[in-house]
Amino acid sequence: MTLTKDVIRRLPKAELHVHLDGCLRPQTMIELAQTAGVRLPGGDPRSLADAMFVRNAKNLEEYLDRYTYTVALMQTDVALERISYEFVHDASLENVRYVEVRFCPALHTASLRLSQVMEAVLVGLRRAEAETGTRATLIVTALRTMAPSVSSDLAHLAVDYREEGSVAFDLGGAERHHPARDHAAAFAHAARHGVHCTCHAGEGDGPDSVRQALHDCGAQRIGHGTRIHEDATLERQVCEEGIPLEMCLSSNLHTRTVTDVASHPLRRYFDRGCVVTLNTDSRLMDGVSLTDEYWLAHTALGFSRSELDRLILNGFASAFLPDDEKTALMARVTRELQEIT
Repeated sequence: MTLTKDVIRRLPKAELHVHLDGCLRPQTMIELAQTAGVRLPGGDPRSLADAMFVRNAKNLEEYLDRYTYTVALMQTDVALERISYEFVHDASLENVRYVEVRFCPALHTASLRLSQVMEAVLVGLRRAEAETGTRATLIVTALRTMAPSVSSDLAHLAVDYREEGSVAFDLGGAERHHPARDHAAAFAHAARHGVHCTCHAGEGDGPDSVRQALHDCGAQRIGHGTRIHEDATLERQVCEEGIPLEMCLSSNLHTRTVTDVASHPLRRYFDRGCVVTLNTDSRLMDGVSLTDEYWLAHTALGFSRSELDRLILNGFASAFLPDDEKTALMARVTRELQEIT
């Protein structure tokens, strides 16, 4: 059987690491900018998409600069609901059956309370879920560059909305010189109240960042984890304990975490038995879809169809869902994967 991109598009998929403020439609950005009075680096959808696509960032911090444009457009409940709604519809076109989308509510409070920010996003997700059948949940992300007190506020927010679709607490932003352990209290609050925890680590900084995420913060999954292989003991621990890695090929290339896709450690970790999942990170800034990322794993890293199926099932198995819901979802997905050739 010849594996084509269209076959990959038709495969049922899950996505666990994708930023809402990195997935706006260019046309939507233009329309929102007219209302918000925001000046964009492109005046039509094509030129704007080209300007937002990260090509020559020197590091993660420079890559993150693009977010200033999208965040500026996400300061009203109307904009937040629309962007969330459109995101799920876009994901459904690739047969994404389950998605955990993350964002930092504290970045969207120019005129809104944190509760209003959460409710606007959740309304958009629920409305699109009802129309598409794509299950969509929310991860609340704190930022390393903000005060630990803000992280604690966001952890409380994640707990407050756990019955409405908030499934996890996360820590993102620039890693270097911003240790995760400073935010350990926020992770502890989330965990005490039954909210799952994940943490960006091992992307903009090395293995010690991952150790802090695991040991100081109690992260159950690692966002990226690209540089874990620099410490053999840590790599062995992550593999043996089955700690899921939320890996993003194109994003890691654009942030200069890897020099080229062929050298990305996704293949290494997979072959060593680590639980690796495949994600887009930021569809706008990275110019990719989830289908593109699976195609890249196939063409650049030699993943076969059966190996791609294993990656897909890893995504569903690592989801922050109740066990009964996860089991039922995985059973349906397994049947579908067997049927699609």
